[in-house]
Amino acid sequence: NREFNRAKATFDHLGAGDRIYLVEAGEDAGPGTDEALLAFLRALGIGEPLRAAGAAPRDRRGDYDPRPRLHRQFDQLAEYTQRLLRESQHRRREFWARAGSSSIAKWPESCRWYREYLHDEVIGRCEPASLPPGPRTRRILDEPRFIGYEVMLDVWPDVFAWGVLLVPKDLEPEERRPVVVCQHGLEGRPDPVVNPRTQGLYNSFGAKLADEGFVVFAPQNPYIGGNDFRVLQRKANPLKQSLFSVITRQHERILEWLSSQPFVDAKRIGFYGISYGGKTAMRVPPLLPQYALAICSADFNEYAYKVASSDYPFGFMFVHEYEIPEFDFANTFNHAELAGLIAPRPFMVERGHGDGVAPDEWVGYEYAKVRRLYAGLGIPDLTEIEFFSGGHEIHAVGTFAFLRKHLNWPAARSR
Repeated sequence: NREFNRAKATFDHLGAGDRIYLVEAGEDAGPGTDEALLAFLRALGIGEPLRAAGAAPRDRRGDYDPRPRLHRQFDQLAEYTQRLLRESQHRRREFWARAGSSSIAKWPESCRWYREYLHDEVIGRCEPASLPPGPRTRRILDEPRFIGYEVMLDVWPDVFAWGVLLVPKDLEPEERRPVVVCQHGLEGRPDPVVNPRTQGLYNSFGAKLADEGFVVFAPQNPYIGGNDFRVLQRKANPLKQSLFSVITRQHERILEWLSSQPFVDAKRIGFYGISYGGKTAMRVPPLLPQYALAICSADFNEYAYKVASSDYPFGFMFVHEYEIPEFDFANTFNHAELAGLIAPRPFMVERGHGDGVAPDEWVGYEYAKVRRLYAGLGIPDLTEIEFFSGGHEIHAVGTFAFLRKHLNWPAARSR
């Protein structure tokens, strides 16, 4: 009664004292009692008494078919979401109006707020690592030009970062080499990235880079295990988190450990990811400026439409990957805007003509915005796109040249 009287005083102050009711009932009376239902009806302005229990009312409309009405309602809801999608490019333009793209001097500082917004409001920010790295390693590969080690690094209790490190055998004393972090795709493992005898869409690109003299690290990302990781995504979302909240902190720990190695040049660590690893390329390097460059393979496209459009069969609306949507993504970021957060660092897209993630036209449309930004900043030579005759795979031609150029490891040093 005391709490009700406090609430009643508030309603009276607002001039709505006739809209609050106190129902007195016995201690055995639960929800749905006649007293509670009558009070609910009075609040709705209905003064009729309760009807006696009996058979449910019968529809007397004869041959009435509710399906056309349900179909109209569905179509209206679908059209509403598609209209929001069509308008999202205008919302993004408004959202990015404060970014200073007039000069390369203004761009990084003007992007600081957008980077924080992406981290906090779209991807979700986890607490930093709470444990020391505690690295554990063991040798698993011994190839003619490099040695491979499994590496495990602690992040939080029961959460670790794990991957395979490839170290070239021709390192000179006190020499510091560039590193390429090579990220696998959905349901992937480091092995086909680093093992030269494994065939598949990865084309052993990590092993090939190690053969050229790069230090390579191939992390294990958590998008593996069927729907198990998707359940983690669903559990994280109500906490304002996502799978990439965790992945970002794991990569932060990996970068910290790599930078501490005596054979690594911490200023020359690049990221190269394919498919779901391409999603990582579009989300982690924008948040972690320690990555000197980023390459997105087999994923870059007009991503807002890829996620939410119901007009195209290759969109995420028609596949089992239900974890894909991110909060208010289309109104704030698309792939071009994420690439903008990588600028002025070098950025590249690798695209097979036959890749089913999207048509070339979508990829080219979105990349044109990236090219325009880099050109406007006076650094058009720091971004590239390579189209090749192939599918959803690593091509390892233009991207390798891009890595040699921008990580300062010239082709003359490759063997």
